[in-house]
Amino acid sequence: MTRIEGVLFDLDGTLLDSAPDLVGSLNWVRETENLPPLPVAQMSRHASKGAVGLLKAGMPESNAECFEIWRKTFLEHYAENSFRHSRLYDGVPELLEMLRQENIPWGIVTNKIESLTLPIIQAAELDRIISCVVCGDTLNESKPHPAPVQLACEMLAVQAGAVLFVGDDIRDIQAGKAAGTQTAAVYYGYGSEGLTGEEVRDSMRVHHPNDLVDLIRPRCKVGNQ
Repeated sequence: MTRIEGVLFDLDGTLLDSAPDLVGSLNWVRETENLPPLPVAQMSRHASKGAVGLLKAGMPESNAECFEIWRKTFLEHYAENSFRHSRLYDGVPELLEMLRQENIPWGIVTNKIESLTLPIIQAAELDRIISCVVCGDTLNESKPHPAPVQLACEMLAVQAGAVLFVGDDIRDIQAGKAAGTQTAAVYYGYGSEGLTGEEVRDSMRVHHPNDLVDLIRPRCKVGNQ
């Protein structure tokens, strides 16, 4: 059993159920084109793909100029409405409290840009307990590139091999493995359809945040007397 001394999380679909607000912004764009709203349940599987992925899935074909207008409209609306219906998944507050009790630093590595990420972290009252945040525009590279995860490990001051990276998208697993971390694949999130095959074979499997408590707690004590 490998010791865990730090934990990194993806944000959307891992810590935060953000699909209601993301799909809400998609439907705002659809309304501008006199299109009917799409249900959150239908579109949530695209929520980890950001504005571009949601718009490609939820809007008709268009030229590049029209798509860019939609993208800007989406981002403007989402910036003002990013935490209206979003919430931490059930079990996440208890998971984070366990990390606090065990003195395990944790952080977030997301592909969401900083100007959208930080207000959400503040609204969810995570800013006072989090150790680091690496956003999609913190570096020139984003997941699945390992650089954001490597930076976050440095910010935690924990060797990558003793860090667990938890995410619901295959890009999270790819980034974590390339950075040398342990990985946990989240199957309650948005990208579970892609969490199959060899790339996730060695990852821990998580079907509820409570599973992470059971996975992490014994591993944070490995080597302790």
